[in-house]
Amino acid sequence: MTSRAVAQRREISSPEPRRFTIERLFDPDRESTLADDVRRGLAGRRKHIPPKHFYDEAGSRLFDRICELPEYYLTRSEERLLERSAAEILDAASPTDLIELGSGASRKTTLLLDAAEALDLAPRYHPLDVCEPMLRTSAEALLARYPWLEVHALVADYERHLEALPDGKRRLVVFLGSTIGNFSPKRAAAFLDEIAGRLRPGEFFLLGADLVKPAAVLEAAYDDRAGVTAEFNRNVLRVINRELGADFEPSAFEHVAFFDPRKRQIEMHLRARRAQRVTLAGLGMTVPFAAGETLHTEISRKFTRRGLAGLCRRAGFTPERWFALDDPAFALLLCRRL
Repeated sequence: MTSRAVAQRREISSPEPRRFTIERLFDPDRESTLADDVRRGLAGRRKHIPPKHFYDEAGSRLFDRICELPEYYLTRSEERLLERSAAEILDAASPTDLIELGSGASRKTTLLLDAAEALDLAPRYHPLDVCEPMLRTSAEALLARYPWLEVHALVADYERHLEALPDGKRRLVVFLGSTIGNFSPKRAAAFLDEIAGRLRPGEFFLLGADLVKPAAVLEAAYDDRAGVTAEFNRNVLRVINRELGADFEPSAFEHVAFFDPRKRQIEMHLRARRAQRVTLAGLGMTVPFAAGETLHTEISRKFTRRGLAGLCRRAGFTPERWFALDDPAFALLLCRRL
């Protein structure tokens, strides 16, 4: 671990000293990248905002609703795969430490911990997420469910704080939810390179990824009939209004989601219904939108087995086990650090 990472780490509390600790490497109230991202994203010819800014409290609730929609297969598919494969994954990796990047509510983590318990393994769990209340709530539930469990939580941004990846004798790092699909090809490669660089030879990495499938299935998943995803998409405008003193009118933008077969990715945009000017008082900016102009808010790349394995190999991993569903196509790839 680098000296800078050590300096950043600060234990903030330990309500159950023997079983629970939490550290803050990131303070969202002081270190938010929203202003910089909005200033940069709205100043260019092709306007864009990173999808991480969807997730304020309202956005998180909307995403939970999305996960329950009949069209949105991703969460259910990954959970089905974990139910089938968790025992094999834990048996292969035999971890002393389980590290989850972007853990959220740790909903899928119980499938891994159940398998560990059945195998007489007792890995220490290290959830890493920017939302401290969520980390605390999920840790409390897990500690109640598993009397043997120790939780060391980190309030951190996995894109910025991989240098502080917790140490352990045999680590298994998991990155689920097909979140890798939100990265550009270049950024995904750099991200996996950095994870590999933090692991020792023989340690394991588990990656969840959505696979290429018919456009109609993909587009329905990101543009549901109930309009929940549309509200989730427009919520980023409400975040900007609240945090940066902007005057976006969310209803003046329509949700657009489509699959680009050449890039193998879903794109989400907000398209201006009419010409308008938006003032961002907190940034001292006024931004024009032409009628029909879009604000690009998210990509969700879809993979093939060959493409995903190649991405991991180039980062320094050896693909060990492939677990997949055919309908709808979704995969987990277990890799070992070379």
